Parts: sequence; structure tokens; C-alpha cells
Amino acid sequence: MFYAWWDWRFLSLIILSSFIDYQVGLNIYRAVSEKIKKRWLLVSLTANLGLLGVFKYYNFFAESFTDLTSTIGWHPNDLTLNIILPVGISFYTFQTLSYTIDIYREKLEPTTDKIAFFTYIALFPQLVAGPIERASNLLPQITTKRQFKKTFFKEGIVQIFVGLFRKIVIADTLGIYVDSVYGNLEIHDASTTILATIFYAFQIYYDFAGYSDMAIGSAKLIGFDFKQNFNLPYFSTSLTEFWRRWHMSLSFWLRDYLYISLGGNRKGIKITYRNLMLTMLLGGLWHGSSWNFIIWGCIHGLVLALEKYLNSNNYLPRLRNIKILGFLCTFSVVIFSWIFFRAQTLHEAITAIKNIFDADFSIPFLGDLTTLINAVSMLCLGILFDAFLFKKQIHLEQLGANFSTPKIVGTLTIIALLIMLFYSTSNNFIYFQF
Repeated sequence: MFYAWWDWRFLSLIILSSFIDYQVGLNIYRAVSEKIKKRWLLVSLTANLGLLGVFKYYNFFAESFTDLTSTIGWHPNDLTLNIILPVGISFYTFQTLSYTIDIYREKLEPTTDKIAFFTYIALFPQLVAGPIERASNLLPQITTKRQFKKTFFKEGIVQIFVGLFRKIVIADTLGIYVDSVYGNLEIHDASTTILATIFYAFQIYYDFAGYSDMAIGSAKLIGFDFKQNFNLPYFSTSLTEFWRRWHMSLSFWLRDYLYISLGGNRKGIKITYRNLMLTMLLGGLWHGSSWNFIIWGCIHGLVLALEKYLNSNNYLPRLRNIKILGFLCTFSVVIFSWIFFRAQTLHEAITAIKNIFDADFSIPFLGDLTTLINAVSMLCLGILFDAFLFKKQIHLEQLGANFSTPKIVGTLTIIALLIMLFYSTSNNFIYFQF
């Protein structure tokens, strides 16, 4: 019902994908030879990636093919399809694929409980934008009778409100400034473009981390313990560390099911570089059917490969001693790559980069001062809170465990007042488009 409320027609996709992988999981487990196991795994890969390819990538490749052929004078008929991207298809496709791959690797036994399996795929807190849960973590919780846990309730309610604060108060406030700049880059200079890009880096973090907080917190209220999805990524001192802290359910999925499947770092340093590049290129493409996302993935792949090279030649361990240098380099790479993530087109991304490197800094123009002051003020609140968690080595998922009832009430009251103060219009979560 939760998914059908958006568009009941697309409910058939998630039912089909779930039914195929439920049966494939059983068939892989019962297979008497490696050859048969591989055939059934291929069925799962073909079905799931086929659906994802049609709905998410077909039009992109069709348009790219048309653009390419037009350069040589051939203008084929319109090849695109009049279809929309089903909500959450990227997330539940990866989730159901992890189930069949784990069974193939003999890391998991299939469930014979159809209801439990369908619940694992379509559990509402994480259905539309993650976290991407593994069956080994979630299925046992579904099949086990759940009881009310006071600790879960306190942790969950605090994390939900923190998530609302991150989304509505911080991300949406930053988004007003970001949209005003990126909506009309031609009239802006380096000052506003750089500021908007930095703000976007924090907007997308607080937007998606806020969503994850609400999803994980909501799950705890009904007795489910999801894995952590963000762990203060902007405190990273290398891009490798960044990807261990950013969108962890996706980065670990890419590592376990793509990078390792390609050979990981087991076949020599050159193959390792290739595997890193392919993993990040496909990771970029996972986010969206656009050359911008491919370039974004390419940037991350190149820098990860460079870090691997420096580490293998003992350069990186020396640089790690200068933490501020590692932090600044990592943050600069991440911010630069976000330009391609935020820009709607490649032309827009190039315009933003030209603004940054071509404009005159002598007379900075900072845009609307009221919007800027609101954005900076709320961003400082968010950074101070994250710095507190980082210094105390506290995971937000467990923050509310030791709160007394008066402390919870007081904290939630303050957050609620801030939300009411800054809430104006409802903005979609950024990752809903993926």
C-alpha cells in the first residue's frame, strides 16, 4: 500500500523483481553444480538489471546515440520511450540482488517464508531511498517476534527529529541559496558560485543524511535495527575514508558486489586501478542517467586510484601525519565533483567551473544577504553538532539511548521550534530522483 500510493502500476515491478529473486534464491541453494548455480544467478542479474536498464538508462543511451549519429549527418527517428523512473528502483534492485549473490557465494541460506522476503524488499522506512539493507541483517529481524524496546524508542525518536532538523532547517535553507545561484549561473561570479557549491556539498549531505536518520529512526520505532548510513563524512582525511563514511550502504555494496567481483586488489596494482575506475564509473551511473554523473564517478575513481598509488609507494602514510592537508585535499576534491552532481547539464557544470576560474574576485558579490545569513547560521549549527559527535566519538544512532525523558522532551521541543521557524515549503529529498 505504501508504494502503491505513489503509482499502483509500478507496484508490478517490485512484485516481479521480488518473486524472481525469491525463487532464484531457492534454486541456487538447491543447485547440484556450479554451472547451474551460475545460470540461476544470471537469471537474477538479467531480470533486475534489465528492468533497471529499461526504466532508468534506455532513454539516456538512446538520446546519446541520436546525438552521436547526428554529428555524421544521420538523423534517426526519435528512439526514446515515454516512461518515467519508478521511485526507489535503484535501491530495491541492489537490495534484492545482494540476496541472490550472497546465496550464490554461500554466505546466506534462502528463506522459505514468502511474506518475510517480500517484507525485506518492501519495508517502508527504506524502500524509496535506502539504506540498502542486507538480508543477513534484516531477514532475521523480520522472522523474529519483535517486542517493544525502550532503548530503541528513545534512539529512534531522537534520530527522527535530528533528521528533520538536518533536512528542513539546514538542507532546505542552504538549498534556497544554492538554487538561486545554480538556477542562473550566467549572472553570477566566482564568489557566489564557490559559495553555492560549498553550500550544496552540505545541502546534499544534510538532505540525505537527514532522510537516512528518519528512515533508521522510524525503523527502530517498529523494532528494526538498520545499519548506519552516514558517519560524518566531511571529517575524512582521504577520499578512501570519505567513501567509508558516505552513503555507507551503497559504498559497501559497490565494494562487496562489484569491486571484489571484478577482482578487487588481488590481481596486481594495474588491475586494481581498473577495478576502482569501473566501480566508481558504474557508481556514478547508478545515481543517474547523465554524463554529469559519469564524470562525477570518473573524478572519484581517478583520485581513489591516485591514493592507492601513493599508498603502495609509501607516500600516503607520510601525508597522513599532516591531517589538515589530507582534510583540505579531500574536501576540495569532493566539492569540485559535486559541481557535476548539482548541475542539470554538462553545459551548466562547465559554466560553473568557468565562473570559478575566470571571474574577478576584486569585488565579491554574495547574493541576497538575508538568505546568506540564514544559510550560514544554520550550517554553523549543523557543523557544531557534527563536530560534537566526532570529538566525543558518538554515533547518532545511539545518541538518545542515555537520554532521560525530560532531556528528550526538551531536545525535541527545541528542534520542533526550529523546524516551525524555518519550514516554508515542502522540498523533495534529493536522493528520491535516483
